[in-house]
Amino acid sequence: MYEAVHAHPDGDSTAARFAATAARMGYDGVVVRARDATPDYAAIREASGIDVVDAVEIVAPDPERASGAVGGLRPDHTLLCVRGGTDRLNRFAVESERVDVLTRPMADDGDVNHVLANCAAENGVRIEFDFGPVLRTAGGERVRALRDLRKLRELVADAGAPYVVSANPTSHLRLRAPRELVAVGEAVGFDPETVRTGLSEWRELAERNRHRQSESFIGPGVERGRYDE
Repeated sequence: MYEAVHAHPDGDSTAARFAATAARMGYDGVVVRARDATPDYAAIREASGIDVVDAVEIVAPDPERASGAVGGLRPDHTLLCVRGGTDRLNRFAVESERVDVLTRPMADDGDVNHVLANCAAENGVRIEFDFGPVLRTAGGERVRALRDLRKLRELVADAGAPYVVSANPTSHLRLRAPRELVAVGEAVGFDPETVRTGLSEWRELAERNRHRQSESFIGPGVERGRYDE
Protein backbone atom coordinates (compact mmCIF):
# COMPACT_ATOMS: atom_id res chain seq x y z
CA MET A 1 0.00 0.00 0.00
CA TYR A 2 1.13 3.54 -0.80
CA GLU A 3 0.34 6.98 0.62
CA ALA A 4 0.42 10.13 -1.50
CA VAL A 5 2.15 12.95 0.38
CA HIS A 6 2.76 16.66 -0.06
CA ALA A 7 6.53 17.04 0.30
CA HIS A 8 8.58 20.22 0.68
CA PRO A 9 8.22 22.86 -0.72
CA ASP A 10 4.48 22.15 -1.01
CA GLY A 11 4.48 20.56 2.43
CA ASP A 12 6.45 20.81 5.66
CA SER A 13 8.51 17.61 5.46
CA THR A 14 11.05 16.43 2.92
CA ALA A 15 10.43 13.45 0.69
CA ALA A 16 13.17 11.57 2.56
CA ARG A 17 11.50 12.15 5.94
CA PHE A 18 8.15 11.06 4.54
CA ALA A 19 9.64 7.88 3.09
CA ALA A 20 11.46 6.93 6.29
CA THR A 21 8.33 7.45 8.38
CA ALA A 22 6.08 5.65 5.91
CA ALA A 23 8.44 2.66 5.89
CA ARG A 24 8.19 2.39 9.69
CA MET A 25 4.39 2.50 9.45
CA GLY A 26 4.29 -0.41 7.04
CA TYR A 27 3.78 1.30 3.70
CA ASP A 28 5.35 -0.14 0.56
CA GLY A 29 5.82 3.27 -1.03
CA VAL A 30 5.03 6.97 -1.07
CA VAL A 31 3.85 9.15 -3.93
CA VAL A 32 5.58 12.52 -3.74
CA ARG A 33 3.18 15.09 -5.16
CA ALA A 34 4.98 18.41 -5.19
CA ARG A 35 5.38 20.53 -8.28
CA ASP A 36 8.78 21.97 -7.38
CA ALA A 37 10.23 19.08 -5.40
CA THR A 38 13.40 17.63 -6.93
CA PRO A 39 14.65 14.97 -4.51
CA ASP A 40 17.05 12.20 -5.42
CA TYR A 41 14.39 9.51 -5.78
CA ALA A 42 16.86 6.67 -6.26
CA ALA A 43 18.79 7.59 -3.12
CA ILE A 44 15.61 7.87 -1.05
CA ARG A 45 14.40 4.49 -2.28
CA GLU A 46 17.69 2.91 -1.27
CA ALA A 47 17.79 4.61 2.14
CA SER A 48 14.17 3.93 3.08
CA GLY A 49 13.73 0.52 1.47
CA ILE A 50 10.40 1.48 -0.08
CA ASP A 51 9.27 2.85 -3.44
CA VAL A 52 9.18 6.62 -3.99
CA VAL A 53 7.07 7.82 -6.92
CA ASP A 54 7.63 11.10 -8.74
CA ALA A 55 4.27 12.87 -9.03
CA VAL A 56 2.79 16.32 -9.46
CA GLU A 57 -0.51 17.79 -8.32
CA ILE A 58 -1.74 20.65 -10.48
CA VAL A 59 -3.49 23.40 -8.57
CA ALA A 60 -5.13 25.87 -10.94
CA PRO A 61 -7.95 28.42 -10.68
CA ASP A 62 -9.74 27.23 -13.81
CA PRO A 63 -9.74 24.43 -16.42
CA GLU A 64 -7.98 26.58 -19.01
CA ARG A 65 -4.87 27.02 -16.88
CA ALA A 66 -5.10 23.45 -15.62
CA SER A 67 -5.09 22.23 -19.23
CA GLY A 68 -1.91 24.17 -20.00
CA ALA A 69 -0.21 22.74 -16.93
CA VAL A 70 -1.24 19.19 -17.83
CA GLY A 71 0.25 19.57 -21.29
CA GLY A 72 3.50 20.97 -19.93
CA LEU A 73 3.99 18.63 -16.96
CA ARG A 74 2.61 15.28 -18.16
CA PRO A 75 5.84 14.13 -19.87
CA ASP A 76 7.97 14.91 -16.82
CA HIS A 77 6.21 12.97 -14.06
CA THR A 78 5.19 9.39 -13.41
CA LEU A 79 1.85 10.42 -11.91
CA LEU A 80 -0.17 13.52 -12.68
CA CYS A 81 -3.01 14.69 -10.44
CA VAL A 82 -5.38 17.62 -10.77
CA ARG A 83 -6.83 19.16 -7.63
CA GLY A 84 -10.57 19.73 -7.87
CA GLY A 85 -12.70 21.89 -5.63
CA THR A 86 -14.98 23.44 -8.25
CA ASP A 87 -17.47 21.79 -10.56
CA ARG A 88 -15.56 23.02 -13.63
CA LEU A 89 -12.22 21.67 -12.45
CA ASN A 90 -13.76 18.36 -11.43
CA ARG A 91 -15.33 17.99 -14.87
CA PHE A 92 -12.10 18.93 -16.64
CA ALA A 93 -10.13 16.32 -14.71
CA VAL A 94 -12.47 13.38 -15.26
CA GLU A 95 -12.81 14.21 -18.97
CA SER A 96 -9.03 14.16 -19.54
CA GLU A 97 -7.36 10.80 -20.17
CA ARG A 98 -3.98 12.44 -19.49
CA VAL A 99 -4.97 12.94 -15.84
CA ASP A 100 -4.33 10.04 -13.48
CA VAL A 101 -6.15 11.27 -10.37
CA LEU A 102 -8.75 13.91 -9.50
CA THR A 103 -7.82 14.93 -5.96
CA ARG A 104 -10.00 16.63 -3.34
CA PRO A 105 -13.11 16.68 -5.53
CA MET A 106 -15.41 17.65 -2.65
CA ALA A 107 -13.22 20.44 -1.25
CA ASP A 108 -14.38 24.06 -1.24
CA ASP A 109 -17.27 24.39 -3.72
CA GLY A 110 -16.61 21.10 -5.48
CA ASP A 111 -19.14 18.34 -5.97
CA VAL A 112 -19.48 15.08 -7.88
CA ASN A 113 -22.59 13.64 -9.49
CA HIS A 114 -23.39 10.49 -11.47
CA VAL A 115 -22.38 12.13 -14.75
CA LEU A 116 -18.87 12.94 -13.49
CA ALA A 117 -18.47 9.55 -11.82
CA ASN A 118 -19.43 7.78 -15.04
CA CYS A 119 -17.04 10.00 -16.99
CA ALA A 120 -14.20 9.08 -14.61
CA ALA A 121 -15.00 5.41 -15.17
CA GLU A 122 -14.95 5.83 -18.95
CA ASN A 123 -11.63 7.70 -19.00
CA GLY A 124 -9.85 5.75 -16.25
CA VAL A 125 -9.37 8.82 -14.04
CA ARG A 126 -9.06 7.85 -10.39
CA ILE A 127 -11.20 9.79 -7.92
CA GLU A 128 -9.55 10.46 -4.59
CA PHE A 129 -11.24 9.63 -1.32
CA ASP A 130 -9.63 12.30 0.88
CA PHE A 131 -9.67 11.18 4.51
CA GLY A 132 -7.71 14.27 5.63
CA PRO A 133 -10.67 16.45 6.70
CA VAL A 134 -12.14 13.62 8.76
CA LEU A 135 -8.82 13.19 10.57
CA ARG A 136 -7.98 16.86 11.06
CA THR A 137 -11.22 18.79 11.54
CA ALA A 138 -13.98 18.92 14.16
CA GLY A 139 -17.55 20.07 14.59
CA GLY A 140 -19.59 21.07 11.58
CA GLU A 141 -16.63 20.88 9.21
CA ARG A 142 -16.05 17.27 10.15
CA VAL A 143 -19.74 16.44 9.80
CA ARG A 144 -19.68 17.87 6.27
CA ALA A 145 -16.54 15.89 5.42
CA LEU A 146 -18.18 12.66 6.58
CA ARG A 147 -21.30 13.42 4.55
CA ASP A 148 -19.25 14.19 1.44
CA LEU A 149 -17.24 10.97 1.74
CA ARG A 150 -20.39 8.88 2.09
CA LYS A 151 -21.93 10.53 -0.96
CA LEU A 152 -18.75 10.11 -2.99
CA ARG A 153 -18.41 6.46 -1.97
CA GLU A 154 -21.91 5.70 -3.25
CA LEU A 155 -21.38 7.53 -6.55
CA VAL A 156 -18.05 5.85 -7.24
CA ALA A 157 -19.48 2.42 -6.41
CA ASP A 158 -22.55 2.94 -8.61
CA ALA A 159 -20.41 4.06 -11.57
CA GLY A 160 -17.69 1.48 -11.06
CA ALA A 161 -15.19 4.34 -11.21
CA PRO A 162 -11.54 3.77 -10.23
CA TYR A 163 -10.35 5.44 -7.04
CA VAL A 164 -7.48 6.04 -4.66
CA VAL A 165 -7.39 6.69 -0.91
CA SER A 166 -5.21 9.23 0.88
CA ALA A 167 -5.05 11.30 4.06
CA ASN A 168 -3.27 14.08 2.14
CA PRO A 169 -0.49 14.56 4.73
CA THR A 170 1.60 17.73 4.46
CA SER A 171 3.96 16.61 7.23
CA HIS A 172 5.42 13.27 8.23
CA LEU A 173 3.73 13.87 11.60
CA ARG A 174 0.37 13.65 9.83
CA LEU A 175 1.04 10.27 8.29
CA ARG A 176 -1.34 7.57 9.48
CA ALA A 177 -0.68 3.85 9.24
CA PRO A 178 -2.78 1.81 6.80
CA ARG A 179 -4.70 0.19 9.65
CA GLU A 180 -5.69 3.65 10.95
CA LEU A 181 -7.03 4.68 7.54
CA VAL A 182 -8.95 1.41 7.35
CA ALA A 183 -10.53 2.25 10.71
CA VAL A 184 -11.48 5.74 9.50
CA GLY A 185 -12.98 4.25 6.37
CA GLU A 186 -15.07 1.79 8.37
CA ALA A 187 -16.48 4.69 10.39
CA VAL A 188 -17.66 6.26 7.14
CA GLY A 189 -19.12 3.03 5.79
CA PHE A 190 -16.23 1.77 3.65
CA ASP A 191 -15.45 -1.91 3.52
CA PRO A 192 -11.89 -2.47 4.84
CA GLU A 193 -10.83 -4.06 1.56
CA THR A 194 -12.08 -1.01 -0.34
CA VAL A 195 -9.70 1.22 1.63
CA ARG A 196 -6.79 -1.17 1.10
CA THR A 197 -7.55 -1.27 -2.62
CA GLY A 198 -7.55 2.55 -2.75
CA LEU A 199 -4.16 2.69 -1.03
CA SER A 200 -2.78 0.03 -3.38
CA GLU A 201 -4.09 1.77 -6.48
CA TRP A 202 -1.30 4.37 -6.25
CA ARG A 203 1.18 1.54 -6.84
CA GLU A 204 -0.85 0.15 -9.74
CA LEU A 205 -0.88 3.56 -11.41
CA ALA A 206 2.85 4.05 -10.93
CA GLU A 207 3.67 0.63 -12.38
CA ARG A 208 1.39 1.19 -15.38
CA ASN A 209 2.85 4.61 -16.16
CA ARG A 210 6.43 3.48 -15.69
CA HIS A 211 5.79 0.73 -18.21
CA ARG A 212 4.31 3.24 -20.64
CA GLN A 213 7.34 5.51 -20.21
CA SER A 214 9.76 2.66 -20.77
CA GLU A 215 11.44 1.71 -24.01
CA SER A 216 8.71 -0.85 -24.67
CA PHE A 217 6.54 2.01 -25.93
CA ILE A 218 7.44 3.69 -29.22
CA GLY A 219 4.97 6.50 -28.68
CA PRO A 220 1.85 7.29 -26.64
CA GLY A 221 -0.36 4.22 -26.74
CA VAL A 222 1.88 2.36 -29.21
CA GLU A 223 3.78 -0.55 -27.68
CA ARG A 224 6.86 -2.00 -29.36
CA GLY A 225 6.26 -5.48 -30.78
CA ARG A 226 8.81 -8.28 -31.07
CA TYR A 227 9.46 -7.42 -34.76
CA ASP A 228 10.15 -3.70 -34.15
CA GLU A 229 13.70 -2.46 -34.13
